[in-house]
Amino acid sequence: MQFQTLLFDIADNVATITLNRLEANHAIDLQMAKDLCYAAMHCSENSAIRAILITATGPVFCAGGDVKSMAGEAEKTPELLKEMSSYLHLAISRLTRGAPPVVIAVNGIAMGAGMSLACVGDIALAAQSATFTVAYTQVGLTPDGGLTYFLPRLVGLRRASELVLTNRRLSAKEALDLGIVTEVVPDAELMTRARAITRQLAAGATLAFGAARKLIQGGLSSSLETQMEFESQSIVDMARTADAREAFTAFAQKRKPRFQGK
Repeated sequence: MQFQTLLFDIADNVATITLNRLEANHAIDLQMAKDLCYAAMHCSENSAIRAILITATGPVFCAGGDVKSMAGEAEKTPELLKEMSSYLHLAISRLTRGAPPVVIAVNGIAMGAGMSLACVGDIALAAQSATFTVAYTQVGLTPDGGLTYFLPRLVGLRRASELVLTNRRLSAKEALDLGIVTEVVPDAELMTRARAITRQLAAGATLAFGAARKLIQGGLSSSLETQMEFESQSIVDMARTADAREAFTAFAQKRKPRFQGK
């Protein structure tokens, strides 16, 4: 697939989406929102893709929305934001609701929508030099990109409110301590570590991964009994899959299972 603001690659059943608008610090404009949307839809429909890695070129992950382009035509900003957020939100929905697990590799500054993207992944790695800032209210706006959904679930309601209202900049270690990222690695090792994790996930029981993601996402809004019923239905469905049968056979034969995502 061809994109104007992204690099998109599929190798070893891993789709790598790389933000590639370094001249604007990977700030999200309308074209990038569209590119992210189409990349996410392709990932959700291509059965060869069994894990997704999202990162960026250079020393910046994403500086948020392209405020410079908004300032140029302020009277058109509401309409532009409506269109941009529609594409961005569809991308995030597809990434979150799809079967392939998502790994985020934050290679530098993550601000605004960049912080939103950082919160989307099932696993989020940060380079030691990375920083995180909500930033929206600094320019008189409110968060988008699912930030008000993901951030309270990661850090708690009061801490999320503090980060949104103060725009306090977090170091990678602070983001790790708060649960925004799952691991901090030296800058030079970030992509090696991220690729190793995504390859490991892509080789796993990806149907079960997708079903487990769905259970985890729904668990916060279900009662215990309702959630256990969903769990019961899901584990029975997974027991019917070729991957589960392969795992049972491999266990009996004392070998490593060879999953195919089927």
